[in-house]
Formats: sequence, C-alpha cells, structure tokens
Amino acid sequence: MSTPSSPSSDIRRDFARVSPAVVLRASGFAASVLADVAGRRGTLDGRIAPLLPSMRMAGPALTVEVRPGDNLMVHAAISIARPGDILVIDGKGDRTCALMGSIMINACKELGLAGVVIDAAVRDTEELRELGFPVYSVGANPKGPAKCGPGRINWPISCGGEAVNPGDLIVGDADGVVVIERERAEPFLDLAAIKVAEERARIADILAGRNMRPKWLEGSLRAAGVLKDGETL
Repeated sequence: MSTPSSPSSDIRRDFARVSPAVVLRASGFAASVLADVAGRRGTLDGRIAPLLPSMRMAGPALTVEVRPGDNLMVHAAISIARPGDILVIDGKGDRTCALMGSIMINACKELGLAGVVIDAAVRDTEELRELGFPVYSVGANPKGPAKCGPGRINWPISCGGEAVNPGDLIVGDADGVVVIERERAEPFLDLAAIKVAEERARIADILAGRNMRPKWLEGSLRAAGVLKDGETL
C-alpha cells in the first residue's frame, strides 16, 4: 500500500481524474474537433508529434516535470500510474538526450497506460513503432539521460506551450495532442457531437455539388473590410 502524499510533497499520488465515461466518449472524436469546440485552445505545439500517424489515445493526464536531460521522476511516475493514465511530461523541449526508450515504454504498455506525451526526445524509435503504443515526442536522440532529479509529479505543468493539470483530458491522434480541463471536458463533448454532425452535413453538400461556398464567408470578408456593404464575391 502506498503512503498518502502530503499537499506539499513533490509526488502527489491522489488526484481527481476525468471520468472513464468521458474518456471513452472522447476517444471517438478527432483532436481537431475537440480543439475547435474548446475555442481553439489547448493544442500542444506541433513539435510534439506521434511516432506513427496511426497512434491514437485518450485518457487523464498524469503530469511530470523534470529537469532537461533527467528522467528520474519519469520512472517514479510510471511506478504510481494507474491503468488508463497518460503520462504528460514537461521535459523543457530538450532534445540533447532521450528521456524514454523501449524499456520504459514497454513497462507503460504492460501496466495498461493509455499513452505518453513528452516534451523532449525519445529513443529506440524503431522498436517503439513496432510496439504500437502511443508515444508523442519532439524527436529522437540515442543518448541516454541522467537520473539525479529533482522534479515533481502531479503538479500543474507546461507541455508543448499549454498548461496541463493532473486529471485533465488528453486526446491525441495523427494531428497532435489536445488537452481539455477536467471540469470542462463533458460539456465540450456535447459540443463536439454537434460539430461532427454539422461537418458531415457540410461534406455531404460539397460531394453533392451544393453550397460550395461557406455561408459565413461574405460576412467575414465584410467584417474584415475586404468587401464593402452590398458587395458580393
């Protein structure tokens, strides 16, 4: 049995996670749809990309902050993670060495984690692609890391230029990764369902040769001063 962590501890073991029902529902939406309904907020910088375009993931964030080039706290995070968690690691964008490789990612897969997002480099990429476990990183480097610490687990972090809190909803696909605040995830999914229906109808119109011009286009052009009042395309 693990020892409960104090509020000031660098390692927080217990935190509120986005619910499994929300995760399951979110897994059916593209990251782009969720980013749109979230007001185009929460998308991690495009430098953080999947090792394979086919990789998809959804789950609650287990956040990790490390010093550049040091993975001590990543090992600690793996040891306390729960099945379904996604490790979200603030590695400061460092690519001078790899923070994770095949041994650690195999452990993540066997423990039932849903994926890894790392604002830093990885290695053993050929093995990781064969493994198929979702890994999103900024690149690769064959050099290994130090294990000196310090760092923090399950505190607010910055990853890919976005704030991530423990328990937030993380969704990743071929386009990249989006994070949605835990408290706002469920209502955003309702908006996502509406948006998907609207987009399908729009594509159906296009394929049928109808309404090829977006309805909002001329209004936006007038608002931008490109078209004068009464003028049309």
